[in-house]
Amino acid sequence: MIRRILEDYREGKITLEEAEKELRLFSLSKVEDLGNLDIHRDHRTGAPEVVFGEGKNIQDLIEISREMVEKKGRCIITRLSRDKMEAVTKSLGEHEIHRNLRAGILVIKKKGYRVQMTGGRIAILSAGTSDIPRAEEARIVAEEMGCEVAAFYDVGVAGIHRLIPALKKVIQGDVDVIIVAAGMEGALPSVVAGMVDVPVIGLPVSSGYGYGGRGVAALQAMLQSCSPGMSVVNVDNGLGAGIVASLIANRAAKFR
Repeated sequence: MIRRILEDYREGKITLEEAEKELRLFSLSKVEDLGNLDIHRDHRTGAPEVVFGEGKNIQDLIEISREMVEKKGRCIITRLSRDKMEAVTKSLGEHEIHRNLRAGILVIKKKGYRVQMTGGRIAILSAGTSDIPRAEEARIVAEEMGCEVAAFYDVGVAGIHRLIPALKKVIQGDVDVIIVAAGMEGALPSVVAGMVDVPVIGLPVSSGYGYGGRGVAALQAMLQSCSPGMSVVNVDNGLGAGIVASLIANRAAKFR
């Protein structure tokens, strides 16, 4: 299809504007009246299209994921409840299924599909065990973008001595970027950013409660951080943290 469009343009059968329009349309795959899958997003932006499972019914998820696997060889679905995950898994059981109930992520692949490793290196830290689901969301997405990921969980400031051994391994691993997930007061990313010479992505998590709870205090603390070299994604946005970290790491690996 792409070759035909390019040949038509080369031979003068269509204009540059017409070729551009056809290429844009080619990158979309319509699933009945459910939506348009941006199947070439990874080629255009470096990040795959990911299906947001929350708010979609089971049948819609099955149809969307089947179309995505058929077109791309893989489908990543986030924010899935257990019943939705089991239903989609059962319906597409002929494919390779990778489930992570803690993170609510399902990765479906055609048999034989393999992620091409990029050489990008990422570390992920979580302050507490309650922050692990969103950290795992970031980890899975980063691995699906070809990065090598090292994870260190439950190393928060309430027991700061736990952080030092993890940071030593992170530094020894010469990572390109660090994701730090934290709820409650969200202090850990600022501490880490003040101790390393690589970019830090703060991932606020809604594991707090009371005044400033549900991630509000964590987000505000990270935004107000005095540690340079840190950026912040929205509350519970493990997907966004994983994608940004992977784009940084993959770019670094390209020129290593």
